Amino acid sequence: MAEAERIIGTPDIPEASGPEPERSGPDADDTAAGASGGPSGDAEAREPGEGSGEDRPAARGRRRIAVLFAVAVVAYALDLISKMIVVAKLEHHEPIDVFGEWLRFNAIRNAGAAFGFGEAFTIIFTCIAAGVIVVIARLARKLYSLPWAIALGLLLGGALGNLTDRIFRSPGVFEGAVVDFIAPKGFAVFNLADSAIVCGGILIVLLSFRGLDPDGTVHKD
Repeated sequence: MAEAERIIGTPDIPEASGPEPERSGPDADDTAAGASGGPSGDAEAREPGEGSGEDRPAARGRRRIAVLFAVAVVAYALDLISKMIVVAKLEHHEPIDVFGEWLRFNAIRNAGAAFGFGEAFTIIFTCIAAGVIVVIARLARKLYSLPWAIALGLLLGGALGNLTDRIFRSPGVFEGAVVDFIAPKGFAVFNLADSAIVCGGILIVLLSFRGLDPDGTVHKD
C-alpha cells in the first residue's frame, strides 16, 4: 500500500496561512487599485482634456462671441469696400440702372441718419453710433445665443461702417457725411451698413417676440 501511494502520488494542498501566488498583468493592476482605494472607473473613463460642466457654458459663450465678431467683420468689410468702389467709380457720374427705374445705384453724401433723416444732427448720430458699439461690446460678455450673436454682429458691423464715414470723411471729424448709393424707386437712398442695421434690428425684434434672451434663456409667457 505504501508503494502504491508513492507511485500514484497525493495532491498538494496549499497551507491556509501561506502567501497567495503573485499575479501579473492587467488583472493584477485592477486588483491592486481596488484594494488601495485608487481612482474610480468614472474618473478613469474621462477623456483627457475634457472640461468640467462649468467650463462648457464659457466655451459656448466664446464661440458665440466669435460668431458676433465674424458677422460684424464681414458686414463692415462689405460696406467699406462697396463705398470705396462707389466713391471711385460712381460719384459725380450718372446713376446706374440696375433694374430699370426700380433700383439704381446713385452716389450721394448723407450727413443725417440712416436713409437720409436728420441731417442737422450729425454729431448726435455719431455719438449714438459710438454708444451702440459700446453697448454691444458689453452685452457680448453675457452672450450664449447664436441668433442673438448674428443680430448683434449685423448691428455692430453696420454701426462701425457708418461711424467710419462720420470720422474720416468730409467735412470733418465726427461730422463726416455717409456715402449712400442704393436707390430704390420711391424710397430713400441707403448703403449696406444701413441694411445690416435694419436686418439686425428686425432679427432682435423677432427674437424678443419669441422670448429668447441673449444669454440663451427662453421666456414662455
